[in-house]
Amino acid sequence: MTDIALPQSDSRAQRNVMVLIAAQAILGSQMPMIFIVGGLAGQSLASNICFATLPITLIVMGSMLAASPMSAIMQKYGRKAGFFVGAMAGASGGAVGAYGLYTASFPILLMGSLITGIYMSAHGFYRFAAADTASDRFRPKAISYVMAGGLISAIIGPQLVKLTAQAMVIPFLGTYLMVIVVNLFGSFLFLLLDIPTPEPPKQDAPKGRTRLELLKTPRIAVAVICAMVSYALMNLVMTSTPLAVVGCGFEAGRAADVVSAHVLAMYIPSFFTGHLIARFGVERIVAIGLFILACAGGIALQGVALENFFIALVLLGLGWNFGFIGATTMLAGAHEPQERGRIQGMNDLMVFGGVTVASLSSGALMNCSGGDAAEGWASVNLAMIPFLALAGGALIWLILRPRDD
Repeated sequence: MTDIALPQSDSRAQRNVMVLIAAQAILGSQMPMIFIVGGLAGQSLASNICFATLPITLIVMGSMLAASPMSAIMQKYGRKAGFFVGAMAGASGGAVGAYGLYTASFPILLMGSLITGIYMSAHGFYRFAAADTASDRFRPKAISYVMAGGLISAIIGPQLVKLTAQAMVIPFLGTYLMVIVVNLFGSFLFLLLDIPTPEPPKQDAPKGRTRLELLKTPRIAVAVICAMVSYALMNLVMTSTPLAVVGCGFEAGRAADVVSAHVLAMYIPSFFTGHLIARFGVERIVAIGLFILACAGGIALQGVALENFFIALVLLGLGWNFGFIGATTMLAGAHEPQERGRIQGMNDLMVFGGVTVASLSSGALMNCSGGDAAEGWASVNLAMIPFLALAGGALIWLILRPRDD
């Protein structure tokens, strides 16, 4: 990364990318932590195991609800302010979740998860912040490099789970307490960001397109659909993975290893995804991502041996990387600066709305759609088919239509 030749105009963008990579690595580590223990903690407290993944669902729902307000905060007060709000919400969510475990209260655990969703929403804007000060040439690489910071979080998060999950009398309480530390420590990174606060629009400044007009733009519509499907399907399968691995007779530590391999696969390709997009075009990379997601489902349906879980989850991460980074790059190049707050908030509202439904469905499919864990796992992976068909069809339509937008 250090030997990339950048034009002088990208020196500030390069610095911001380095800060955001560090934030992705440190603050981002709480996401694999929560996704590993959230379903298991929910399963230990929920009166009905069909709601075991509800803590994860509430995180995603909180992210969905916070997307538009968070975008508005960043548009008015700047990225730095928005990211600080997100980090404090992450610490607060960890504290409330820890209290829920301490008192054995499932509703309080869910409340902590909902608050944590505010952090997840802010975290989602790291990729857009990377593009704010970047040139057109550097933009796809900037987005890709920031996403690559998740590679470190994929190592840190699961290892912290192994150290903390059983460190206290109450299982998983130590993990939630560690989430507080991660957020408080990581928030200091945002002091180093150098992204200008958007100037208030002048009265005669272009207003940009309305939300409806933006959604009617074919390139934007397809970008949103592909981002939503890529993220939702990744979440659908990943949310059930710890339950499936443990339910099929393996230890919780093995579930953490599988999730760790998955998150590594999500972020390792980010070192070259931007280069691939620049060379082959964003549409081809998104198409490859959707195809790999389909392959992940196919491998998962072949059996419940540990190697099946590892291979399927690695492919799931790789498919998400190509599909989601590609869709983000497609969206970032399809709107004007004055439309940024409007379209980015709307995009994440829709993306995380889809992820919320996927997360809620994941627990029901896993625990309540078959006689055992293997049948539930098969149901989860079969559910991917119609949504992959939707995203693939939309992408083909975009590629074949005349380029008039």
